Amino acid sequence: MPTRRAVTGRSREPRARFAEELRLLRTARGHSLRQLGDRLGWDWSLFGKMEKGETVGGPEVVQALDVHYGTPGLLLALWELAVSDKTQFKERYRRYMALEAEAVSLWHFAVSVLPGLLQTPAYAREVLSAGGLKGEALDQQVEARMGRRELLAGEGVPQFRTILSEAVLRTSLRDPQGWKQQLEYLLEVGKRDEVTLQVAPFSAGLHGLTNADVMFLRLPDGRTVAYAENGYRGELIEDSVTVERLQRAYDSVRDLALSPAESRRFILRILEEVRASP
Repeated sequence: MPTRRAVTGRSREPRARFAEELRLLRTARGHSLRQLGDRLGWDWSLFGKMEKGETVGGPEVVQALDVHYGTPGLLLALWELAVSDKTQFKERYRRYMALEAEAVSLWHFAVSVLPGLLQTPAYAREVLSAGGLKGEALDQQVEARMGRRELLAGEGVPQFRTILSEAVLRTSLRDPQGWKQQLEYLLEVGKRDEVTLQVAPFSAGLHGLTNADVMFLRLPDGRTVAYAENGYRGELIEDSVTVERLQRAYDSVRDLALSPAESRRFILRILEEVRASP
């Protein structure tokens, strides 16, 4: 389907609109990408990628562009819309993400990989590249995943509980520094009032959620839906009978998991092991 356009002739798709605005502002000044890079102190190729829609950059560079062009807050507002644009994700995730944005509480079980809401850029990059992504597609999906973390930031965020299988914490990144930063980030996020983090140790044994990650979303109308995912596909489950069965399995795992305080000490011990490694 072609990109929608407003009566102004400009795109209504957030990422495309952001890229167009950057390009229009630069060309109106008569500057080349290299000249823009020299003036602002960033590699000119970054601005080229931003104008092509390959990346949206970070808030620091966007704020610098707002100052440079005399458009206080305009580009940053467009950037925020572009970062949260759900069309950058694969089709099968879009309905789930729309429901996730409405949810008043979320609870999750991770069997082998950290949930995207808790991933650092290094972790997301390694996970996504292991799934076959590379180049610009990889960069875009890492950036999109980092944008999703905003769901747990700011005011009015939903309550979020995650139970991590011990396997998640024993499967490190190839980059020790990146893995250390990921563990530190888990400990940091775990301090937030809205976040409850637990660990299901190997000693918990087999249980009903051994084979899949599951996210439950409690919606404003009182309904609960679930999203179950393995390494190759995900499924949004809205049938109440199936959701209830999954919830019972989740409750059983929660009964077997370490308390939040014990879980924090568990993660801290792993982090200390990583720090002590040569």
